[in-house]
Amino acid sequence: MYLFEMFRKKTSGTIAKDRLKLLLVSDRANCSPEMMEMIKNDIINVISKYMEIDAEGVEIQILETDSETTNGKIPALYANIPILDMKNKGI
Repeated sequence: MYLFEMFRKKTSGTIAKDRLKLLLVSDRANCSPEMMEMIKNDIINVISKYMEIDAEGVEIQILETDSETTNGKIPALYANIPILDMKNKGI
């Protein structure tokens, strides 16, 4: 069932809800939109040394996840990076 949900097109309401969640979690993690953009650019620069990626398709989010050490939620960095090809395959 979850597999089919991945391919379903999101409605504008769902997108707005996801953006609001991202904003709330980012706020709780004290991470401004400017800081998120700097993190995204740094990740793109590092990954680009080893792989050809679709920089326009990179998505960086701070999500809440269950903590393994405490009974609560903690912020976690999630990165979706479309890889086009590997560099230096012979190494």
